[in-house]
Amino acid sequence: MGLITFENEFSVAVPPAKLFKVYCLETDTLIPKILPQSIKSSEIIEGNGGPGTIRKVTFVEGKGLTYVKQKIETIDEDNFAYSFSLIESNVWMEGVEKVIFEHTFVPTPEGGSICKRTSKYYIKDGAEIKEDQIKKDGKKTEGLFKAVEAYFLANPDA
Repeated sequence: MGLITFENEFSVAVPPAKLFKVYCLETDTLIPKILPQSIKSSEIIEGNGGPGTIRKVTFVEGKGLTYVKQKIETIDEDNFAYSFSLIESNVWMEGVEKVIFEHTFVPTPEGGSICKRTSKYYIKDGAEIKEDQIKKDGKKTEGLFKAVEAYFLANPDA
């Protein structure tokens, strides 16, 4: 099995505590509210929200991707760190065994955050993966964080 690792950083004009809350702790209620054009629902289907919990995210029709299932690996509220693995999807990348996403939210002097994200793609033996597709997925995540930023700038008391 091979491993492809990508590291990204996203600047967001939202403090780490708020960003961590929406992305890690209250995903099921806030993300569908912030991105109704993309996400139909997000729900825990197994577990209590901590490590080992399985979450299903359902996307709106017409996106190609209709759902993903994520397994929460770690939640560190004190250090604003969170990781999950992608365990199932209706559109699974050929040749990928699993993907683990690790996030850390670091404060900036201006009061915002830097999201440091490491994506680890575990590749099946003999498979070839197009790195361009993986980079495209990183752009989608950046778009998610920009939508969260816009939401909190428009709703500072949320």
